[in-house]
Amino acid sequence: MSGLMFNMICDPSQGGKSNKSKGNEKHERFLGRRRFLEQKGFLKDKQNKKRNEKNNKKKRKKQRHTQINGGDPSKPGAIFPQFTTTLHVRMNEPSCSTQTLSQKPSSSVSSTACTSPGKQTHRVAPRTVGPLKYLAMDCEMVGTGLKGSISELARCSIVSYNGDVIYDKFIKPINLVTDFRTRWSGVRKQDLRNATPFSQAQKEIVKIMTGKVIVGHAIQNDFKALKYFHPACQTRDTSRIPLLNHKAGLPVHEVASLKRLTKALFNKDIQTGKGGHSSVEDAKATMELYKVVEEEWEQTLASQPVC
Repeated sequence: MSGLMFNMICDPSQGGKSNKSKGNEKHERFLGRRRFLEQKGFLKDKQNKKRNEKNNKKKRKKQRHTQINGGDPSKPGAIFPQFTTTLHVRMNEPSCSTQTLSQKPSSSVSSTACTSPGKQTHRVAPRTVGPLKYLAMDCEMVGTGLKGSISELARCSIVSYNGDVIYDKFIKPINLVTDFRTRWSGVRKQDLRNATPFSQAQKEIVKIMTGKVIVGHAIQNDFKALKYFHPACQTRDTSRIPLLNHKAGLPVHEVASLKRLTKALFNKDIQTGKGGHSSVEDAKATMELYKVVEEEWEQTLASQPVC
């Protein structure tokens, strides 16, 4: 009797299909539906749609991350460019003239070799790239904060290769000025009453400089006041060129002042009097210094693709 009961319970033919058989039939039905959808093309379209949605979601997430982390959070308002990439007319009165930038058909510098601000890297592009525009910039700073210890931009002047004034404006610092430093800056209180706000001036200046070779004397100080980082491969700092010192008869590794170099090479006096410096005059003098060593300087850079 017990043997009979065991057969009735355990034999699938007598007690119905087992769970394993039911599972196999269910799986077969699923595979059949899947093959049918694949033949009709519905399943493939659905998979592609999901894949595209997933890729688009990743792209949007990456774009948001770039926008949020594109700059250095420790430097609010700083601009980081993306690389795809001489004198005297009322020198203390900004002219704000806008003229056509002159082009220099000499060796060109490629923006494709630009690196981060901390790395001084130069790469000279082949002449077929075409001439790049050369600009010289000089800025004047005033003091803000306790005892004027913080330097902020108060005037910026940009001139072309031929010395034409491209940009010259007084700029209102972000913080309250506590020291105008007029003896050196040439900036007075009345000059800043209707001055251009810093944020607006920053956009105007960066737009002019983007893609250009910028010449300056100790120019990193100007970039710092502007809260801007220009590509090293498109920057020419006349304060750090031994060849220029050599031509001026000065110690090769000495960081000579703009005034001293101009006097030694051109027998010309700048930054004289008690009225302070003129950023226009200084920018023009800087461009003239660059021209003295331009050919040899650019050839040196060309012979050292990465230096």
